[in-house]
Amino acid sequence: MKEKLQKTSESGDSELRRQRRRARMKDFGASLCFLSPSLLGVGVFFIVPFFVVVYYSLIDGVGSRNFVFLDNYIKLFQNSAFQTASKNTLQFSFIAVPLAVVLPILLALMLEAHIPMKSQFRTFFLSPMMVPVASVVLIWQVLFNYNGTINEFLMVFGADKIDWLQSDYCQVVVMILFLWKTLGYNMILFMAGLANIPKELLEVADVEGAGELYKFFAIKLRYLSPTVLFVTILSLINSFKVFREVYLLTGDYPYEKLYMLQHFMNNTFRSLDYQKLSSAAVVMAIVMVVLIAILFKAEDWFGKDVEG
Repeated sequence: MKEKLQKTSESGDSELRRQRRRARMKDFGASLCFLSPSLLGVGVFFIVPFFVVVYYSLIDGVGSRNFVFLDNYIKLFQNSAFQTASKNTLQFSFIAVPLAVVLPILLALMLEAHIPMKSQFRTFFLSPMMVPVASVVLIWQVLFNYNGTINEFLMVFGADKIDWLQSDYCQVVVMILFLWKTLGYNMILFMAGLANIPKELLEVADVEGAGELYKFFAIKLRYLSPTVLFVTILSLINSFKVFREVYLLTGDYPYEKLYMLQHFMNNTFRSLDYQKLSSAAVVMAIVMVVLIAILFKAEDWFGKDVEG
């Protein structure tokens, strides 16, 4: 009798496990059906083209299609235009991205405090998001033209005119434009992150007599680490896309310090040099993946004690 009950129990457990397995498979099938349009779109428009680009970077021409392995990459790194574009892009990103992270944090902390005209400040910093890029570029041309507003202002103090976009100050001009466009959005993200910090921790820190700097570095910054990661990645991607503003300001061949990677890729595309273009695209993708992986690792180490 005991053995019979045990067998009945085991068969019941097996049936229950089968039902659960069928339910999971049914849920997986339904999820796959809902995801299939997105997966199909990503596959057709992103994954397959990427592998086509990798293939083009390993052959000597679209017509002959002879496999040359890394020859295209060697020629690419020996190309002076690519060297200049890479140097300018990395220099711009390594300066602009930290500023696009640090300045919004300071603005978010300022707006978190009890200050007058808080809503007006918030609106002021968010207003650039509503302005079209073409209008922003027109404003910058009026400001930084050789006969523009900035030079007229400098002449009042006896300074000489500067051709801003054809001088060593050109990256500063574009960097100001980049920061002006991105600070407001990043600031809102950090304000949302600050609002999610447990108030109990800050109250305990106040009771213990902790200073503002200690509270920021020991509590606020650690809880902000996911937001810092997201804003850094977003700013890094946007810094590589600054070509649009530079192109509208200066055209295909700007001053040397404004010649970015996307200028190089755009001009290479116009000359139909697919091998060089594909190699540059693969190198750029690898660099972005490595940088983002480093950022994820740093965030995981820095914010691991506040997870959950």
